[in-house]
Amino acid sequence: MADINRRQAATLMAGAIAAPFAAPSIVRARSSQTIFIIVPYASGGSIDSMMRAIAKAMSETLDQPVLVDNKPGANGIVGSQYVARAPKDGSVLLAGGTGPISLNVLLRKNLPYKLADFASVAMLCNGPLSLTVNSKMPATDVKSFIAYAKTRDKPLFYGTLGPGSVTHLFGIMMGKSMGFAVTDVAYRNNPLSIMELISGECDLNFATPAAVIEHARAGKLRILAVSSDKRMQNLPDVPTLAESGHPELTASFWTALHAPAGTPPDIIARLNAAANAAMQKPEIAKQLEIDGLQVDTGKPELLDTQLTKDAALWGPVIKAQNIVLE
Repeated sequence: MADINRRQAATLMAGAIAAPFAAPSIVRARSSQTIFIIVPYASGGSIDSMMRAIAKAMSETLDQPVLVDNKPGANGIVGSQYVARAPKDGSVLLAGGTGPISLNVLLRKNLPYKLADFASVAMLCNGPLSLTVNSKMPATDVKSFIAYAKTRDKPLFYGTLGPGSVTHLFGIMMGKSMGFAVTDVAYRNNPLSIMELISGECDLNFATPAAVIEHARAGKLRILAVSSDKRMQNLPDVPTLAESGHPELTASFWTALHAPAGTPPDIIARLNAAANAAMQKPEIAKQLEIDGLQVDTGKPELLDTQLTKDAALWGPVIKAQNIVLE
């Protein structure tokens, strides 16, 4: 009997000695879990390239794998829906943005997700639109542009990326703000709309400054203003629309990280810190500058604020025009 008790005691002691080491092994197992950032667009685009660089930097900070998984389709709906239904453990994030989140929620009645299905993780960056015209147009600044538009006997035609896109909505806002008629012309992609602007088929475009800057330097296009709240570093001579008398046209498109709603706050905080650290990497900041974007980081609440701003900016336009997408 005494022998049995000694064996039992030895077993208990062994268990007690081993127990303190059990928790760290669980932590290691969790930290080895791969985090997937869902990009709701096809691979090869600017957002995809940026997110791969950010994923690599986050992986180094978190000391666990962070990979990009492309799930394109239906204007970002496929990828966004996937994340909305993903586990609430921080293992699946969405590279969200103005279109997939803010505009889809405002424009689509039968959307398979809602804003409340996501938890804000981190803002990453934002970028302005440009007011760009063909260099043959007799306008060298916003004031002369408005004067020219008001003397025409027909609307100004502007290129968009389709109904409900930022470019479409911004054109409506601009026409109302500046007091002249505009007509939108939808194109399959940005390069095609820019080529049509160069050829004179369209009168103006709101493409990102990075997409038109080389054509402007070549003398084919003229960037009259940008929609950011301050001038861009690589376009120091181009004023903002606010400087040009139209602060109501200050607008931007953005990219951020979202998690499924219900993800624990401590996980959100950890991911937020890793994302913020990634955006401070010189190579990422440099690439953003080349792409005409600016770093925009902070606590998750910064993204909450951006979503509220989007609803206030784009919502009234969508409602007034009764724009509904299927």
